[in-house]
Amino acid sequence: MSASSPASPSLIGEVPPPHFVPRMAFVFAAPLFANGFALPYFPIWLKELSMTDPQIAMVLAVPMFLRVFTAPVAGALADRMGERTRLLFVSAVLTLVATLALFVHHSFLFVLVVYTLQGAVLSPYMPIVEAVALSGVRRWGFDYAQMRLWGSISFIAATLIGGEMVARHGGAMVLPAMVTGFCLVVACTFLAPKVGRPRRPSTLTTLTTSPPKALRRRGVQLLIAGIGLVNGSHGMLYAFSAIYWTSAGYSGGQVGLLWSAGVAAEVAMFVFARRILQRISLSAAMLSGCVLAIVRWMLFPLDIGFGGYFLLQCLHAFTYALMHTGLQNWLVRHVEEAQETAAQGMYFFYTGLFTAILTFLSGYFYRWYGVHGFVAMSVAAAIGLALVILALKEEARPKAGVENA
Repeated sequence: MSASSPASPSLIGEVPPPHFVPRMAFVFAAPLFANGFALPYFPIWLKELSMTDPQIAMVLAVPMFLRVFTAPVAGALADRMGERTRLLFVSAVLTLVATLALFVHHSFLFVLVVYTLQGAVLSPYMPIVEAVALSGVRRWGFDYAQMRLWGSISFIAATLIGGEMVARHGGAMVLPAMVTGFCLVVACTFLAPKVGRPRRPSTLTTLTTSPPKALRRRGVQLLIAGIGLVNGSHGMLYAFSAIYWTSAGYSGGQVGLLWSAGVAAEVAMFVFARRILQRISLSAAMLSGCVLAIVRWMLFPLDIGFGGYFLLQCLHAFTYALMHTGLQNWLVRHVEEAQETAAQGMYFFYTGLFTAILTFLSGYFYRWYGVHGFVAMSVAAAIGLALVILALKEEARPKAGVENA
């Protein structure tokens, strides 16, 4: 079902919670506002604590790795609670407490443990928000994009504000900004619409059981793993781009603009993706994202100036948004609706696992080779491309002529 499709006739008489869309817009916006400070600038704070590059990478990667396993458990718990939004408040409060704990001590081991715990308690938040939003789409025909868009806007606002704050105060601004963001997250949990017991298991819950037989096909596994690997190749960007740009002499405001450019390009692609996919095949959408990821990481080490990096950041529209949309549409055509959530759970698993692994390895690549370590990310994207090509060939054999994928 598309984000703008009408509600199911069997649910026409069910009254939605009042002001569902604007309330969900706030619930999406708050955590992404906090993440707009954390994702680009938390590595700068770690660097100012005199941590080594491998230590920084480990602090960022371990929570990602743990989240792959804790999020499914939390998702299953949320589904059993009946009203999933109850877990939102618990998740938000524990995340705020963990963030405040980072003020207590700044040793590597302490920060690693506390930030890992923060990642674990935060892990169910966004999947639950996504599940509630999609319940509104399925039951009452609300437009998903109208809700999710405000999350991207708030992320862009935070990166721009954070960039100016870094320029004035350095990494010391990061923790107070994150605390402010997570205070907003706690407050916005009270706005989350209550939609009752889920009528289908959440995406994460499916990871606690074996995948359906159809999803065990080699072609499906290879495709989702390949796209997940290309997504994971962004790990070094998330971990070390702000550190590199700052060391290269770019101001905090410029770093904020570079991060905002990537998100803005992603949003624009999501807006126009449907029209683009009417003109190109799904395989072209996915393959172009893989190829441009290779190009993006090959060009990143070059001295291309602020304008060059701005254009490279705009490639995020292809290396994530178009590739992701192509995969989602491919799954709609090739996977039965009853297996939809299991497929999304598998996608979450592969993307999370590869992002954690490559983020961890990026610490050593950056330590050994500096910005030239990004070439290793192009190798990872190339392997992902190879997996996608193999997958498309594998799936085309029994289904030749069914779909021009």
